[in-house]
Amino acid sequence: DPRTKLSAYHDMPYAIFRYDPTEEFELRREIGMLVTRLETRGKRVVRISLAECLDQAMRTVQPLEAWYAAEREMGTQTVVETVHNVLSDYAPLVELVAERLPDTQNPTTDVVLITRTGALFPVYRTFSLLEQLKGRIVAPAVLCYPGVLDGAAGLRFMGARGAAHNARPKIS
Repeated sequence: DPRTKLSAYHDMPYAIFRYDPTEEFELRREIGMLVTRLETRGKRVVRISLAECLDQAMRTVQPLEAWYAAEREMGTQTVVETVHNVLSDYAPLVELVAERLPDTQNPTTDVVLITRTGALFPVYRTFSLLEQLKGRIVAPAVLCYPGVLDGAAGLRFMGARGAAHNARPKIS
């Protein structure tokens, strides 16, 4: 069972793979090759795109064109706060991620890769998502995190936000 190598917490079997935000496209290519290698070895890989989750949440409220018009009329900060509220309350990001997980997860054969995290910038920080997923993800999971390491365990999302030092998952 590989989960003990990922986390000291039995109900949080995930790690954070930190990469430089400028390496997004290279990471996507590498993830594609990793998925192929894992599937060749008999693993079931579940890829969850946070960009797709964000798109679904926003479209639940109104068409994307209306979001663009709202930004022009009310300003970026107001729309950022509104999208954050959508992801927190109206179309919770944690639920959108959870519905993409398989009904049954086998920790020895399944792997969950959470990608396209940068799409959430600047509207949503992922640490609250990881806390809310506690107990819902059973298979080993990796959150691909575009950010900058700040000290031993601090991460600055996209290299722009203040560092979050409350990450309980292993950071690699």
